[in-house]
Amino acid sequence: MAAFMDLNLKFTDEKKKMKKMIETAAQLGFSTVAVNYVLELSAKKKQEVPVPMAITDLMEELPMVQGRSRPIRILNRLTVVTSDASHFRPNSAEYRRFDLLAVQPTSEKLFHAACLVYDIDIICIPVTEKHPFFFKRAPVNGAVDRGVVFEVSYSAAIRDSTMRRYTITNAVCLMEVCRGKNVVVSSAAETFLDLRGPYDVTNLGLLFGLSDTDSKEAISSTCRSAVLHAETRKTANGVIYTFKRTVESLDQEEEEQHQHHQESADSEAPTAKRTKAE
Repeated sequence: MAAFMDLNLKFTDEKKKMKKMIETAAQLGFSTVAVNYVLELSAKKKQEVPVPMAITDLMEELPMVQGRSRPIRILNRLTVVTSDASHFRPNSAEYRRFDLLAVQPTSEKLFHAACLVYDIDIICIPVTEKHPFFFKRAPVNGAVDRGVVFEVSYSAAIRDSTMRRYTITNAVCLMEVCRGKNVVVSSAAETFLDLRGPYDVTNLGLLFGLSDTDSKEAISSTCRSAVLHAETRKTANGVIYTFKRTVESLDQEEEEQHQHHQESADSEAPTAKRTKAE
């Protein structure tokens, strides 16, 4: 049985509201959810990077996932809405507080940077307006090769018919370029009423231009890949184990190799002589 995930539950200061969303997600069968903190910077208004709320402050006991004998897993996610290149600070210590890091670029130049340069996990596709530029294959393929996923959210499409048109149009344009690869479908829920079950979300994925297989993966295996990508990003690139080799050990290895070659030559010699005699 696939482990379903919703990587976008919008954070709210109302603890009861946030708790209700998480409980509803568990009842619907989602094994992992991400609480999304949105950071929208502008020249006129400065905004500090939010501090994620501790899970223990939100609820004393995690709800059990429907159909599974384990509690729901809750991650913290930061989404940076970038309208300028300076808005994204990749080496910021504040970003490390979050399990997932996403950006929502508002221009083609920033979209290219997000696909090819930024050390992130998720690129958000806007659903409240028509996409301001066309998707190009080169940056999209670059993001796919780097393990970055594209996110399409559905809650706006449920609430408003105009948003539904924008969501479907933008999603279909993306699918024509990426061919359904590295796409996740999330709720971006603001209340528990915005949430839908995994199989309903799969059907919505078909409207967004995903195939049946890709639509199922968009709420399961592709989400898991994004989470693993985030865990890799937060850790070191790798660990190199080194050890010193003394001159004596090198000489001993060379002597053993020479002896091995000599034994091989001696064993082949009688065979050569028999062949010549025959």
